[in-house]
Amino acid sequence: MLRVGLTGGIGSGKSTVARALRDLGAVVVDADAVAREVVEPGMPALAAIRERFGDSVFGADGALDRPALGRVVFADPQALADLEGITHPVIWARTADLIAAAPDDAIVVHDMPLIVEKGMGADYHLVLVVGVDAETRVERLVRDRGMTPEDAHARIAAQADDDARRAAADVWLDNNGTPEQLDVSVRRLWAERLEPFNENLLHGIRAARTDRLALTEPREDWPAQAARLVARIEKALGERAVDVEHIGSTSVSGLVAKDVIDLQIGVRSLADADDPDFVKALSRKGFPRVEGNDRDNGKDGTEWPKRFHGTADPGRPAHVHVREVGSPGYEWALRFRDWLRSDEAAREEYAALKHELLGRGLGVSDYADAKEPWFDAVHTQVTGARLDGDG
Repeated sequence: MLRVGLTGGIGSGKSTVARALRDLGAVVVDADAVAREVVEPGMPALAAIRERFGDSVFGADGALDRPALGRVVFADPQALADLEGITHPVIWARTADLIAAAPDDAIVVHDMPLIVEKGMGADYHLVLVVGVDAETRVERLVRDRGMTPEDAHARIAAQADDDARRAAADVWLDNNGTPEQLDVSVRRLWAERLEPFNENLLHGIRAARTDRLALTEPREDWPAQAARLVARIEKALGERAVDVEHIGSTSVSGLVAKDVIDLQIGVRSLADADDPDFVKALSRKGFPRVEGNDRDNGKDGTEWPKRFHGTADPGRPAHVHVREVGSPGYEWALRFRDWLRSDEAAREEYAALKHELLGRGLGVSDYADAKEPWFDAVHTQVTGARLDGDG
């Protein structure tokens, strides 16, 4: 089951995207609908709200007067905390029930306004953000919801800004255009990424990849992309992972690279990494084990053991190397990254090597092998590099 978080600021068109995904076959769990459901007449949460806030937040028909309750809680942090203490447990319990009721092969979309504000990105396989320029959102709120421009600006300012949303977004759905353009974007996303990702996830397999070598100019969003993957792995493994680090060329600012995020999981022992629960936890999070890639060419003349996981996501290639903390391979990966970060000449030399190998027409597998002599030649410089945190 692929779990997708869908979010966007007020007036962005998030509900339109949710409807389009439902029409395509997704099971949509609407957080706002759940929040309304748990305070319907007769629900235990409604009685608890009456006990805490009194009759003044209820209408003559006995239903909750949401605007009245809003005026109370948003002016009083303790009152807001009390309300959340009543409603959040039942909201999350109901949400869990709805997700659990979905078929095992479903694509479940959680339509949740506060994914970014609550730092929930690691709970999902992907986060989709519907993005619209602030002024366009104001125009829509005034036209479609009858807000004053001042109220619309205030509501937008109270939410996460676009920088925070972009950092959280695995997919940014631009809704500055027409409804037809948005619909095309959603349909392409469904066919090209969500459906294949779900199929790979269901079967525990790595996304298809090409052996054609391509280099990408440095991208400013590589660290943010890596941070999202790191958070998901940490969520999946908990204390079984000593640390999870962004390594490889995409972790080095300004360096040309294959568009692949390399991560390293540090474990106490490779026996931990071979535990079926460890393997299953990563696979369920979208990082299936890849057999046959269980060692690196050591720079000391030996082989350095590791485990390797790929990604089920066809839209974000990633390599996950699992190594024992303190082992030669673990240390070398970190020192190589930090050496490149600190040494401009080294970066330039490595970039030149990459372009030279690209010019030979090598495939990805041959490219990796062709870099080994250079790695051997710089080994002494790398091992002398100071790791972040070293004295």
